[in-house]
Amino acid sequence: MVQKPVQGRFLPIECDSRTTDPRDRNVDNPRPAFVVSGMSPPTSERILVALSGGVDSAVAALLLKQQGFHVAAAYMKNWINEDGVIGDCPWEQDIADARAVAEHLGIEFEVVNLMRDYRSQVVDYLLTEYAQGLTPNPDVMCNREIKFGVFRRWARERGFAAVATGHYAQRRFSTEHGWELWEGADRNKDQSYFLALINQEQLQEARFPIGHLEKPALRELARQAGLPNADKKDSQGICFIGQVKMQDFLRAYVPDRPGPIVRVDDGRRLGTHAGLHYYTLGQRRGIRIPSNTDHKAYVVVGKRGEDNALLVAFDEPRAPGLFTESVRVRHLQWLGSPPTSSVALEGRVRYRDPRVALHFTPESDGGGHVRFAEPQRGLAQGQILAFYQGPRLIGGGIYA
Repeated sequence: MVQKPVQGRFLPIECDSRTTDPRDRNVDNPRPAFVVSGMSPPTSERILVALSGGVDSAVAALLLKQQGFHVAAAYMKNWINEDGVIGDCPWEQDIADARAVAEHLGIEFEVVNLMRDYRSQVVDYLLTEYAQGLTPNPDVMCNREIKFGVFRRWARERGFAAVATGHYAQRRFSTEHGWELWEGADRNKDQSYFLALINQEQLQEARFPIGHLEKPALRELARQAGLPNADKKDSQGICFIGQVKMQDFLRAYVPDRPGPIVRVDDGRRLGTHAGLHYYTLGQRRGIRIPSNTDHKAYVVVGKRGEDNALLVAFDEPRAPGLFTESVRVRHLQWLGSPPTSSVALEGRVRYRDPRVALHFTPESDGGGHVRFAEPQRGLAQGQILAFYQGPRLIGGGIYA
């Protein structure tokens, strides 16, 4: 029976009763499919693909359909720029592209309005953190609270066993840890960092069909399949908000609060900033203060709440506060059992940075202390530290 949407809901579909033990699947998209177990694809599993309008999620839907799953698609309508923030928020084009992909693949498609949830759980978080002088990561929170939170629950209520996305990450099963999350095969596109705060239940119901692919190969698959968005450019904006500069977004919602720009080594006032929320630790651009010194530029090394001061210094290894050997992390999330004693791990201190060696020590308040093997530059409060054992992501936390 073909799946049909009725009044915004998906009707159940007839399917066979074949199932597959999860231990028989070591990745979400084995090549060739299910050769390891020698079993047929679990066609009884219904998967809802989060189509964004981009090529990555489109190929995710393509691969799942080729593997024999019952696939439907939905676009998460999270933001439509009602307040006229400067920038391009192409949600209408994205919906059109997502619908065209679904029609091309012959799968059902629906637009799911999650704007209220996105505003309360992502946008309000982002604005509150910036207003407090912190540097949040909306993409990490979007994954935890929206894609694998609200959207996953919406899918489950409609009979779907899992939600699939176009993330460059890989999911594997081990008898020791349960479901594991590994870096994507394309090291230039790996997005495991942005999944650092999801939990085991969320991972169990997540699917990452393109994690084994590199981007050029994915583009080629899209072209071969005739996908209408095969050559669409990748989005680089805030999660689901679009091509909006963060400063423009903040300017629309967080009032300016001017204060002094202070050189930290001698306390000299160099100028005035519009608000601490426009700056983050390690930032060089946008300070708008000339150094008047050859081959040297100012960098943000701190924020001082008592007088609303932005602290700067010359960008060099000995700049006070720019490099650190240790940090505290809070709001920890682990995909398996949390460490109970000091342990040697690796960490990715920010997206696209290489993994670095560290020691993690749990603390009694639920947080932890991290000591790096080498000093790290510009670790801003509110950002995310992702923990790894080799290429396997094991958890994450927020810089305190």
